[in-house]
Amino acid sequence: MICLDAVVIGSGCAGFNAADWLHALGRREIAIVTEGVMMGTSRNTGSDKQTYYKLSLASDGEDSVRGLAGTLFAGGGVHGDTALAEAAGSVRSFIKLANLGVPFPTNAYGEYVGYKTDHDPRRRATSAGPLTSKYMTECLERSVRGKGVPILDGMTAVELIVRDGAVLGVVCVSQDAAAGISGETRGICVLCARNVVLATGGPAACYAASVFPESQTGMTGMAVRAGAKMANLQEWQYGLASTKFRWNVSGTYQQVLPRYVSVDADGAEREFLNDYFRDPAEALNRVFLKGYQWPFDVAKARGSSLIDILVHHETQALGRRVYMDFRRNPRRLVFDRLSAEAAEYLGRSGALFGTPVERLERMNPDAAALYRRNGIDLRAEPLEVAVCAQHHNGGVAVDVNWQTSVRGLFAAGEAAGTFGAARPGGSALNSAQVGSLRAAEYIAWDTAEDVSAPEGFDALAAGAVERLLGMFSRADGAPADRAFSALRVAQRRMSKVAAHIRDVPGMRALFDELSEALERFDRGLAVVSAASSLAGALKARDALTAQRALLSAMLLSAGAQGSHGSAMVLDADGEPPIAALPGYGYRPRVDPPYNAVIETVDDGGGPVSRLCAVREMPEPDDWFETNWAQYRARREKQAGASR
Repeated sequence: MICLDAVVIGSGCAGFNAADWLHALGRREIAIVTEGVMMGTSRNTGSDKQTYYKLSLASDGEDSVRGLAGTLFAGGGVHGDTALAEAAGSVRSFIKLANLGVPFPTNAYGEYVGYKTDHDPRRRATSAGPLTSKYMTECLERSVRGKGVPILDGMTAVELIVRDGAVLGVVCVSQDAAAGISGETRGICVLCARNVVLATGGPAACYAASVFPESQTGMTGMAVRAGAKMANLQEWQYGLASTKFRWNVSGTYQQVLPRYVSVDADGAEREFLNDYFRDPAEALNRVFLKGYQWPFDVAKARGSSLIDILVHHETQALGRRVYMDFRRNPRRLVFDRLSAEAAEYLGRSGALFGTPVERLERMNPDAAALYRRNGIDLRAEPLEVAVCAQHHNGGVAVDVNWQTSVRGLFAAGEAAGTFGAARPGGSALNSAQVGSLRAAEYIAWDTAEDVSAPEGFDALAAGAVERLLGMFSRADGAPADRAFSALRVAQRRMSKVAAHIRDVPGMRALFDELSEALERFDRGLAVVSAASSLAGALKARDALTAQRALLSAMLLSAGAQGSHGSAMVLDADGEPPIAALPGYGYRPRVDPPYNAVIETVDDGGGPVSRLCAVREMPEPDDWFETNWAQYRARREKQAGASR
């Protein structure tokens, strides 16, 4: 057992930032726990131009903290106090990253000029390129290592130790049974800490069709089992992505107008978009708009998001495989018949010529090179795609300090449920930085440093370890295949009935199946004989737990909120809601977003969800003298806590 003041779980840009701020604010008995420093979404994902959304810092911005907070709040399902905190901490967090070396571009005078992103009324967005979050993670890691913060690598956090509504520690499985951690049992070790920051990312293992890197699974189920309230688990962002190499096919990948091809089990190929449109130019204009409007949006179901619906129909309903083919032009492509917006964009980019891959190499050569570096030559082969889960907008419910309903347990980044239904593109990166800063400040300013084990902790820890090991029976050489098999089945079902197209009867049936699978798991579903198998089986259990909680929120949302944001609810007959097209005639039900939050709690009897009003935007006192006095009081409290 190791006793610490604070444990940060996760080594992405939220986790590293939390540890970096904790150290900067005076806390020394801290450590990062990570399954692998080189794993996770922050370091291993990106997009055509990965966006960081912040307060405008350019001359034409005419922005304000309250203006940015209002935009975040307007997305629906967002609490006003966290929106205001994210806006207020935006500049401080962004400038820290710039000073650490993230190459955000400026003009000749040093202004951080920006561009508009989705759900953005101003030009607040910026980017350091397709690997922005990777650069952020690397710069923050250098800062953390320079401060000497311990990083416990190769450790998977699997269970939170909670008593009387407060977190007291974390149970971890070490990938190295000889890691020198005292008190280990078959690779299990216990960390005692009264402050724990969850920076584990979203529940990335919930879907088969996913653009999350395979190195990330998330540990949302761990917070669910600890009794923490969850927020907006039904809210996701889905979009087209390649599946062989997991990458979002947004931006230029769509704007160069590739062919969309569907292939059946016998290898028969057809260019399927024209089957659903009387005029091929209509299909191409929608493909072009996917570049700007990449995430699936019910409000665009008759526009660019119709492409997502048709790809889902081909893959999930018809069982075919879908490819974007950059080698040849779409059938009946005539540049003169494109919309004025598409024709002007391609014309000004010098790309009214050639094949899609030639246009891509002219407009964005790095986008083509990215696939070559990952073993895919777009000049030689088509790119298999699907509508994939890309980002979770829900997560663990937090207050204005990013503290959860479990005292001492904080959540930051994608693990926290702060994003709402329709966040501006790139706001997740800002939220990850501000949320981890807020958590670190609260720990440093409002808690006393304490590395002692509370009374009775040894018995609590021993009981937690005993329960985990009790799920498994020894059988040398037998892996936990049944746990992984159950998860793989559930992942496929989630992608079919509980992604951007939601089938209520299908979700109800899957909820019941997951409840049975978890019950079998607790009775000894898996057989393991090594610490690595134990960690894998427990991660599978965590994902199954998260899936069941997600479905609870999705089922409530389907009835109370209907089709909105990124989720289209099927009609009662279960037919695919393809917008009025020849031979289909299905009309999606589109309701406006409800400015409410769905909370989900599992008190041991299974997850239960309810609709709650959002916390309104605060109206803080802006008198300087008052705020100065309050600030001095907080700093004095911090100094007293550190003594």
